[in-house]
Amino acid sequence: MSDTPGFWPHPQSLQARVLRRVLALLLLGAVLVAGMAWLNGRQAAWQAYDRILLGAANDIAESIRIQGGGPVVDLPVSAFELLAQAPDDRVAYAVRAADGALITGFADAATRAGMPDTDARLFFDAPMQGERARFVEVTRRFAERDFSGVIRVSVGQTLIARKAMTLRLMLDAVLPLAVAGLVLLVASYFVIRAAVRPLERIADNLLARDPYDLTPMTVADPPREVAVMVDAMNRFMGRLDRQIGVMRNLISDTAHQLRTPVAAIRVQAEAIIEAPETPDGGQRLVRLVRRTRSLGRLLDQMLSRAMIIHRTDNVPRARLDLREVALGVVEMRDHEVLAPEAEVGLVIGDSPVWVEADEFSLSQAVGNLLSNALRHGQPPVRIGVEARGSEAWLWVLDSGAGPGEDILRGLGQRFERSKASPEDSAGLGLSIVAAVAQAFGGRVAMERTEDGFRMALVLPRAAEVGS
Repeated sequence: MSDTPGFWPHPQSLQARVLRRVLALLLLGAVLVAGMAWLNGRQAAWQAYDRILLGAANDIAESIRIQGGGPVVDLPVSAFELLAQAPDDRVAYAVRAADGALITGFADAATRAGMPDTDARLFFDAPMQGERARFVEVTRRFAERDFSGVIRVSVGQTLIARKAMTLRLMLDAVLPLAVAGLVLLVASYFVIRAAVRPLERIADNLLARDPYDLTPMTVADPPREVAVMVDAMNRFMGRLDRQIGVMRNLISDTAHQLRTPVAAIRVQAEAIIEAPETPDGGQRLVRLVRRTRSLGRLLDQMLSRAMIIHRTDNVPRARLDLREVALGVVEMRDHEVLAPEAEVGLVIGDSPVWVEADEFSLSQAVGNLLSNALRHGQPPVRIGVEARGSEAWLWVLDSGAGPGEDILRGLGQRFERSKASPEDSAGLGLSIVAAVAQAFGGRVAMERTEDGFRMALVLPRAAEVGS
């Protein structure tokens, strides 16, 4: 088994992951910038050398004159000085008559013959001695007494200077950006390092904690994303703490509360075994049965309380109509076993009363309210549902006067029983009701009315559908 802590044997740091992604973004940006710089540099180089070609062609065209009824060309030095700005490029030129006859220049110099004859297209690409070259063709028209026609001047050069200028312009633009990118990458390292430092503090906090310490974590001035994570962890630890508390309470309550009834059952059973034929043997059997029933009810309520608290933290809440919950408790008819002669009525309106909760937990809570009213109150008993402003009330009303004020203050706590409570009362019923109310953001309300004593499970109302 690996001694490396954590689930993954070789976890990769968040800082390395973020740095790799930042580097990938910078590389992608560098490619895009280099591409745009190349395009811009190429456009600038082409425009610059196209102007040189056009200037040389215009100089040659301006040097043409008509002499003896025919065109004569005196090649100007300025044209070749312009072309000399690209010393590594080969140059070709040709001066042709309208019928294509070469007046002067290179016979293999390309012409626009066969190309679309539009004034807008002065420039064109064509091969020159096996290399790509750029040409421009300028047309000069003559309308004189002894000569009338069109003279075409084409000048071309290879692309060495253009490519060199494109590369130079691209490097001039990219190199400073590359240096800036390296600076940004180094700065990103320190920024990311500072950003993940709260995560390291969280890890140190968790490693230094006692295994039983589930108190909320605190991180000084955390970023919003880290604060969300810390809040989620604190809520998770809160739920875990409640679950562990439920288990601890269940274990301690079981050890504490079952000791006395189990000892009494053992004593009564041993007395019956030792003297089965005594006159009070029947009464001992009755007490033994009563004790076992009380013990069974205690176990049921303890397990029910633990299960309800577990469900409130783990079962998703659903949209419920409290009238359906009350109706379900009455239709279960469990109260007929507890108090067969008692009258139990249902008081619900025509409008639904919506809450967000767990139906099983609410049913258990209302069932305990009803059992409490049947055991300690006076019939008739009513179960009702109503909306009071932003609150939803599910109440149980009996016709009795209710307990005293000193008893009311303690009701809802575990194993809290009044002096008038029967022997088989475990004191957990209202504790379950209080736990359910707290889990769903509600409360337990108790009030005396003209009709008797009312205990209610009060929950926040859910919004109406479509409102």
